[in-house]
Amino acid sequence: MITRDIGAFLEFARRCGSDFGPATAKAAFLVAPEGFALAEQSASDNRYMDLDIETDVDIALAEHRGLQSALADTLPTLCFPGDIDAPDAQFPNNVFATAPGRLILGHMRHPVRQREADRQDIRGFFGEVLGYRQIDLREQPGVCELTGALVIDRARGLGFAGLSERCDARGAAAMHQAFGLRATLLFDLAPGEYHTNVVLSVLAGRAVVLAEAGFAEAEVAKAIVALYAPHAVLLTAVEKAGFAGNCIALSGQDVWMSVAAAMALQSDHHAVLETAGFRVRGVALAEIEKAGGSLRCCVAEIF
Repeated sequence: MITRDIGAFLEFARRCGSDFGPATAKAAFLVAPEGFALAEQSASDNRYMDLDIETDVDIALAEHRGLQSALADTLPTLCFPGDIDAPDAQFPNNVFATAPGRLILGHMRHPVRQREADRQDIRGFFGEVLGYRQIDLREQPGVCELTGALVIDRARGLGFAGLSERCDARGAAAMHQAFGLRATLLFDLAPGEYHTNVVLSVLAGRAVVLAEAGFAEAEVAKAIVALYAPHAVLLTAVEKAGFAGNCIALSGQDVWMSVAAAMALQSDHHAVLETAGFRVRGVALAEIEKAGGSLRCCVAEIF
């Protein structure tokens, strides 16, 4: 099922058991920010970027090394070298994603990011080392920036596709098929929002973090909250701006976000996550966040 019908989606989703697949990834990979800079093309539709701010590649690289070291406490975390000609390459989850036995390549909107999918080292690792088959969504016309645009409940096989300049209906349908999902809900993001994973995260299939202001229609946000209640965090404007929505569960116990996001998260929201069985773990990413994404954007999951 792929639909905009909220009621039909909820009715179907509530019948889905947590037997679709592993709720969290078995490993992750990163791409070093060696070409770290603010890309003008990306800034054209990313409200979280300010081209007037100066950046420091050495600070970004140090933060990124700290991120890999921290995540390695939870699961095997690989890091591929960056590319000085690819200023957004530290956000590989938009370009590369996996499902069991499959590497999926996204269809990026901006040319500055399209070149990332041509990397033979990453594609070779999955194809020749892991034996994954490749699904190249660049061959279809829809724009689809993978797990930036599509938030997935891996346990139940449910997708939440926010439509914007970075994902259209054709692209969402292509992702639904590539990931083999049971059901995907289509909805519009609020004007000015570029990726769903900045305003929504499903944590190990049993909790949700959501910024209602990021949705064009509040009814969609309320329906998603209802699906995961009582383990639902509704972010304030301050928490949203701090990238608290750009978080990820990489185990059944840990929710990772940036230090800024963790500090912005209210105490009662920390308590909701604790009640759901999670501890919040933060990594300093202030320099990398200048590029308009945060911790979840840096992590490409391996299933």
